[in-house]
Amino acid sequence: MTALSPLTEVQWIAAARRGDRAAFGQLFLRYAPLVHGVLLARMPRADADDLMQDVFVTALERLETLVEVEKVGAWLATLARNRAIDVWRSKPKLALLPEVSAAVQPPRAEVNEVLALIRALPEAYRESLVLRLVEGLSGPEIAQQIGLTPESVRVNLFRGMKLLRERLGMSAGEFE
Repeated sequence: MTALSPLTEVQWIAAARRGDRAAFGQLFLRYAPLVHGVLLARMPRADADDLMQDVFVTALERLETLVEVEKVGAWLATLARNRAIDVWRSKPKLALLPEVSAAVQPPRAEVNEVLALIRALPEAYRESLVLRLVEGLSGPEIAQQIGLTPESVRVNLFRGMKLLRERLGMSAGEFE
């Protein structure tokens, strides 16, 4: 997690509210992995990459509505969730094409398969797993940024990993 020293997070938000773009840039650097992870838990990588910018533009426009500045991570996560929901509602429903089998699929295809499996897990586990496995956040960082207790995140990660291993057909020690 990127430190916001020497100013506190509250001071960065206050400066951003006054129009300080560098202060908002620092908030972006700190929370970009969180927002990206929340989006990636709900949609393909290309869409998540594009929408991350939209979420931060919305955050900049609505920064004055942030009541509890110490919960900026949870607020940004909510903005990202809502943006993902809006996109899914507005997309036309497409028919799935049958899978084309190939002798050797590139590793990227495997990553996409695992992300698809994660997206199929219960919502309580999706974000925690993506934030941990893809964005590299620790359990305490996830808890602090999305407003859960560290114990809740630990349980979500444990149960989510167990379900993911089962769906991948792996034993407990194969996928850490």
